[in-house]
Amino acid sequence: MDKRRIKGCPFGKNEWKRHGMQALWALFTNSYLLGFVQGKIYKGKLKKLCVPGLNCYSCPGALGACPIGAMQAVIGNWNFKFAFYVSGFLIFTGALIGRFVCGWLCPFGLIQDLLHKIPFPKKIRSFRGDCILRKLKYVILVIFVILFPMFLVDIAGQGAPYFCKLICPAGTLEGGIPLVLANKSIRGALGWLYAWKNVLLAVTILFSILIYRPFCKYICPLGAVYSVFNPISVFRYRIEKEKCIDCGACANVCKMQVNPVKNANHPECIRCGACKKACPVKAIR
Repeated sequence: MDKRRIKGCPFGKNEWKRHGMQALWALFTNSYLLGFVQGKIYKGKLKKLCVPGLNCYSCPGALGACPIGAMQAVIGNWNFKFAFYVSGFLIFTGALIGRFVCGWLCPFGLIQDLLHKIPFPKKIRSFRGDCILRKLKYVILVIFVILFPMFLVDIAGQGAPYFCKLICPAGTLEGGIPLVLANKSIRGALGWLYAWKNVLLAVTILFSILIYRPFCKYICPLGAVYSVFNPISVFRYRIEKEKCIDCGACANVCKMQVNPVKNANHPECIRCGACKKACPVKAIR
């Protein structure tokens, strides 16, 4: 077996270093451990600040707010300064590091990474319709994160966080289930919506074992936002064409099905670094 392929293998030492970074960031942004014991959400001043990854506001340990949840809460009220803060945060983060957030800082990305490591007879690398289905996250961003909260509002003119409420499996796993387990009053108010969200979570878990990061590829509106900035972000990949021997090693190890030689900063690239490690001539920097 080609030793260069082993060095660049996603199951290698470098991959676990990345998972360590993901785990440390998840612990840092969810360090209000008392919330898990009391079954309550932290509502201190830090909660006004957004974290870069998809980290549910309702997670008992969350110290910051998910930018997608925050955007839904204020998008219909452009007179509020917080709406501009959230928009500015997303633009700044995307322009600085793009989807590096997805590969290194998102807690739900870590969960999908670990689920995909569970052995299964046949993993699905790609399938017919994969490219078209990846456009779905942009549709979800426009409809559930922007249009619905902006136009489907209550008497006070406040929209609901429709993506969080109806779709997001990260919210169910990080917020819904821990709160239900720790808070008796919440358990008494459960209905069809909680059951629906758990079905979506179960489906996401199953597909995460079979397909690498299906939520990131097809559903996540935050990934859709950051993907727009991938080609122009300050931190991005560069290919030294004079060094490249066109061996295909970088494309072979990419689980997001990106070919760095053709497009090193493809919208689907999560900057995991597997291609850089796999390159035998160090043409990727």
